[in-house]
Amino acid sequence: MSASDEQLDSVLAGFVSDSQERLNAVTALQALFKGSRTAAVDGAEVDLGRAARCGFPEVVYGEGKPPELIVDVFRRQQAAGQASLATRVSSNQASFVCQEIPEVRYNAVARTLTLDFLSENDQRAPQVAVVTAGSCDAPVAEEALETLRWMNVPAVLIADVGVAGPQRLLKQVPLLQMMKVVVCVAGMEAALPSVLGGHVSCPVIGVPTSVGYGASLGGITALLSMLTCCASNVVTVNIDGGFRGGYVAGIMATSCAAADDSSSCDEVTDD
Repeated sequence: MSASDEQLDSVLAGFVSDSQERLNAVTALQALFKGSRTAAVDGAEVDLGRAARCGFPEVVYGEGKPPELIVDVFRRQQAAGQASLATRVSSNQASFVCQEIPEVRYNAVARTLTLDFLSENDQRAPQVAVVTAGSCDAPVAEEALETLRWMNVPAVLIADVGVAGPQRLLKQVPLLQMMKVVVCVAGMEAALPSVLGGHVSCPVIGVPTSVGYGASLGGITALLSMLTCCASNVVTVNIDGGFRGGYVAGIMATSCAAADDSSSCDEVTDD
């Protein structure tokens, strides 16, 4: 036991006589304390317990925030051994943050800042495919990709395979069928998720974009199309929600990888 564990055990001794029960209680309390850790910075309370509770650290929504605040949050997370991600970051914000923390990477298309992300030399097979209907969907798709890299989930981009040219998608189907999750980013009528859903056995996360002419209604048409999709394996996140689509896909892929590792261990143990 650490000194803090011994102090907790001493306090609990007045209420619980059995030593094993006290040890269990100490373990539970320590987990609770770890999951509620915060760090105060000027203008925010950094949730350092998020990773313990939810699997991944807190993410900074950058829009409207002073760049100094993003720097402070990143430094607090780094001191706690956590990877950092900020979304919806302007070029001016990024310039300041990168000057203060040179190791930060800025993706101007995705408008993201990342610190401690998946190496480009990672040789693992991709677990998630981020698919775009058109090249105009690139900013949202890049946000999803950057989120997955921050989560240490290998991913591949399959771009510009919308339904206006269906032959472009067909040649990608063998690769798509190897994925744990597919993130489909599409605007206009957003027909692509339905088509994708009919080709793969994994979940398809639809991300509607605000791309399109007047009746697209800033992405509402795409959103409603995805919500009423005929394919049973398609679910939908908010308009232009590349981060959310990438994050949910990352959680799913991480859970699948953990389950695969557990099965492998069981097989080794049984032998």
